[in-house]
Amino acid sequence: MRRFFALFAAAALLAACHKPAPATLHEARPLMGTIVEITAEAPEATSLRAGVDAAYQEMARLSDMMNHYNPNSVVSAINAAAGRAPVAVPPELMSVLQMARNVSDVTDGAFDITIGSLRGWRFDPEHPRMPTRAAIAAQLPKVDYHFLKLDASAGTAFLQLPGMRIDLGGIAKLPILHAGMRVLEQHGIHNAMINGGGDIEVLGTTQGRPWHIGIRDARHPDRLFGVVALTHGFVASSGDYERYFMRAGRRYHHILDPGTGYPTRDMHGVTLIADRLQDINGFSAALMVLGPKRGREFIQTSAGLTGILFAADGSVWESPELAGVIERPKN
Repeated sequence: MRRFFALFAAAALLAACHKPAPATLHEARPLMGTIVEITAEAPEATSLRAGVDAAYQEMARLSDMMNHYNPNSVVSAINAAAGRAPVAVPPELMSVLQMARNVSDVTDGAFDITIGSLRGWRFDPEHPRMPTRAAIAAQLPKVDYHFLKLDASAGTAFLQLPGMRIDLGGIAKLPILHAGMRVLEQHGIHNAMINGGGDIEVLGTTQGRPWHIGIRDARHPDRLFGVVALTHGFVASSGDYERYFMRAGRRYHHILDPGTGYPTRDMHGVTLIADRLQDINGFSAALMVLGPKRGREFIQTSAGLTGILFAADGSVWESPELAGVIERPKN
């Protein structure tokens, strides 16, 4: 009997040592004006392929719904009906609109999806366009999130002023990526990373180890500031280096200050890290507007949020909680 158990234990150990490695799939597809990458692991390649395809399908559905460049989207319908009538919105969109309202409230309007009311900017370095001061002054009164009325019980959204527009570019991406992650989980995939142009969600591990997320140095966008290891949660970044043009020695980038109608000036970039979507979504763009001092104060008083602020003067501030967590690149 002892010999039997010894042989059984040896066989079990041998089987464990030769346990097949999980299947891995890496996919990259254009979506939301960027490239969305999924890296996922699962015991079987068949379920992996089905889950990844379904995740992209769901993210594309939500992107079509929330994209103001798509004339057939619900967001475009809200914009077209500004000043005239409320528009019925699906629950997924209502959730994002309510999240945007909360971010606007807690940042005193530093984040405002009605920034879409400002027209005339084009941040293409080859074909830039800048509105006149008179045009910005005329449009700026329509940038006020208080004029977006949400009726959750009726499931409607209404822009009260004619000519108002909403732009969800600063807040829709992470919820859409999160929806893709939920689809992966529904297909039995519990180890994955989804990266949408630098906005990232991770779940579980990769080959048994945490996911390693590179943080770009906003002062030198071609360099890494460091790497952080995560097994769950979100990383969100905003910066003046993504879409911009130069004029008279000044960088004009795509993150506009709702108070002035012009690009922010005090920050090169912001990277935030959090476990929960509601603790991070929309805040990287808001902190670009708030600037280094108020941005630091906001992070320090926000439970569940850590981050790095790259100021325009070249200084960098990090949450104390990140000390020893970020691995620095070797020179």
